[in-house]
Amino acid sequence: MEFDVVIVGAGPSGLSTACKLMQMAQEKDQELMVCVVEKGSEVGAHILSGAVLEPRSMNELFPDWKERGAPLNTPVNGDDIYLLNSSEKGIKLPNFSVPKTMHNHGNYIVSMGNVCRWLAEQAEGMGVEIFPGFPAQEVIYEDGKVAGIITGDMGLDAEGNQKDSYMPGMELRAKYTVFAEGCRGHLGKELINKFDLDAGKQPQHYGIGFKEIWDIDPELHQEGLVVHSAGWPLTGDTTGGGYLYHAENNQVFVGLIIDLNYSNPHLSPFDEFQKLKHHPKFSQYLKGGKRVSYGARAIAKGGFNSLPKMTMPGAVMVGCDAGTINFAKIKGNHTAMKSGMLAGETIFNAIAAGDEGGNDLTAFTDNFKASWLYDELYNTRNFGAVMHKLGTFLGGAYNTVDQNFFGGKLPFNFSDNSYDHESLKLASECPVINYAKPDGVLSFDKLSSVFLSNTNHEEEQPCHLKLADMSIPISVNLAKYAEPAQLYCPAGVYEVEEDEAGDKKFVINSQNCIHCKTCDIKDPSQNITWVTPEGTGGPNYPNM
Repeated sequence: MEFDVVIVGAGPSGLSTACKLMQMAQEKDQELMVCVVEKGSEVGAHILSGAVLEPRSMNELFPDWKERGAPLNTPVNGDDIYLLNSSEKGIKLPNFSVPKTMHNHGNYIVSMGNVCRWLAEQAEGMGVEIFPGFPAQEVIYEDGKVAGIITGDMGLDAEGNQKDSYMPGMELRAKYTVFAEGCRGHLGKELINKFDLDAGKQPQHYGIGFKEIWDIDPELHQEGLVVHSAGWPLTGDTTGGGYLYHAENNQVFVGLIIDLNYSNPHLSPFDEFQKLKHHPKFSQYLKGGKRVSYGARAIAKGGFNSLPKMTMPGAVMVGCDAGTINFAKIKGNHTAMKSGMLAGETIFNAIAAGDEGGNDLTAFTDNFKASWLYDELYNTRNFGAVMHKLGTFLGGAYNTVDQNFFGGKLPFNFSDNSYDHESLKLASECPVINYAKPDGVLSFDKLSSVFLSNTNHEEEQPCHLKLADMSIPISVNLAKYAEPAQLYCPAGVYEVEEDEAGDKKFVINSQNCIHCKTCDIKDPSQNITWVTPEGTGGPNYPNM
């Protein structure tokens, strides 16, 4: 099948690309064939975000979004920021003492899954074809250029043999292909390596973000209140922060983000999140409530200094696939949308001028540098590196001064050239962490949590978690690092089993995978590669 533009991923960046393309086509009365492929069972099924949305991009893309019924229903009306110094105590920080990037006046508490569903409706209304349940599995290369993608085969057994239900993948060819897979997209990772897009850039850095949705007591609900925290339960060189957003309908979104450069292999990010909910600043809202949804997702947080070249012959990479998140704001949706809009504008202008495709659209880079997106990312370029170099307290103080008094223009450039997977110390050098058993009231186990993510995969299919060397998990990772995959995975995918003879075996429960990509990032041997499973597999988030 041939299109003018194929877009991989129906998230905020991919759908914004599609909408911008069709808006310009309608304005110029030009026919344009645009296709979006999405690996989730429906648009929004794999979308997980906090989320407090800054509406700047939405205002530009659809100035009449309120009249169109966009699901931005809960304006932020308060910011509480706490420094938690123990399991019981915390200090509320005055606004002047935190970076202004953390202030949320004018923003909205939203479900980005529902925002993406709405964006998909707008795109389809303008003629975009959206194919949910079709993962882009391979890139089509011709003469050193990207010429489209191939969707994954359906109906293969675990050994790769064809079952009765077999359906081969489709070739979707395009003048230009836009990769908008989200953080650590497996095709984006391939393209960065193939075209050396990260040459001269600092390594990308990541966090793992958890989120739960709770129905809470209406008397405890404060619609529009945004709560953030730093400090406990994270200690030492483990950094990150918690959040709790009071959404509509007596619901709160609660979560924890942990930077994946932590050093103790005994640390379990999932269990750190469960601990956080017991802190009085969080439990005061959750007590008597009911947890209704759970999920986790890796977050690209390297920012401007880690941003790769976003164009290559025949393709553009946008949003979190490239790493456009502004982590100083803990926000990436408005920046993802803007990057998609810039891609849509650039591609349309090229095609309208007679471009037959396959070129490296350097005009995108020019448009990016001329946009507010570039300025925003540049002015927060030091945020992550400073936190890594100086820690939560000194790093936070520097960022407050830099953002509040100098607008991010202090003449210093901090670098962080380490890789997150290199940060683990030997297990023998680190204290073992004994986590309390979940109480089933505020804290829970992994398997009951995965159940709430509605995760499902066709069991009889090739494993989508590929090991380069089957021996490494036991011979290297277990011996040196106590096989940390058992702990950093938020879904119980990886286990080490021991038989009666004392022999150990590495087990992959791929059915549990919620597509967070943490294993692809944090594995100290870089032995695990995440690829797309059969279409519709993975979580089915209703309102994340």
